[in-house]
Amino acid sequence: MKCVIIANGDLEYSEKIIGIIQEAGLAVCADGGIRHLKALGLLPHIIIGDFDSALPEDTLYFKEKKIKFISHPSRKNETDTDLCISWALLNHATDITLLGATGTRLDHTLANVFLLKKLAGLGIPARIIDKHNTIYVVTDQIELKGRPGDLLSLLPVTEKAAGITIKGVEYPLVDATLEMGSSLGISNVFKETTVLVSVREGILMVIQSKD
Repeated sequence: MKCVIIANGDLEYSEKIIGIIQEAGLAVCADGGIRHLKALGLLPHIIIGDFDSALPEDTLYFKEKKIKFISHPSRKNETDTDLCISWALLNHATDITLLGATGTRLDHTLANVFLLKKLAGLGIPARIIDKHNTIYVVTDQIELKGRPGDLLSLLPVTEKAAGITIKGVEYPLVDATLEMGSSLGISNVFKETTVLVSVREGILMVIQSKD
């Protein structure tokens, strides 16, 4: 089942984002992310968090809509987004999109990227989508759809990633190795509408960007 998780970071209120939320079998909201759904006029299936960032009037709005809340103490070992992922997996999510998962809090942004790594290890396809980027974590291969001129960057999230092959870009790679800290994989360019990325060893962060 496709699941979308709406967090409290930056979110573009676009038709694309509305479509992603409406098409999901599960819409899970993390704490202050309810401000986004209220602004969009959409309802989640459930709202989860410690409610340290949600405005009282937003909380009341969704309680009046009879939306289920799961409250957690503020002193806890997981972020609200992580708690949403755990709930989604228990409720049969097989594909997860994170929205509102990037923004001014770099710590939360990076934590959310590494949640993609956790999901990749569980075999769950997942991505973070914001106004300019779609972020994936890849352990084997991925096919990306885009337009010529879109940007593609690869960053290893393990000490190294080996056997990397990229097709459909201006600067293709064949059986290449990227080490953590290398900038070799930054700012490649889509040459075709379909780009294939594969890695044989290690784990890659794959970022498709539009300026």
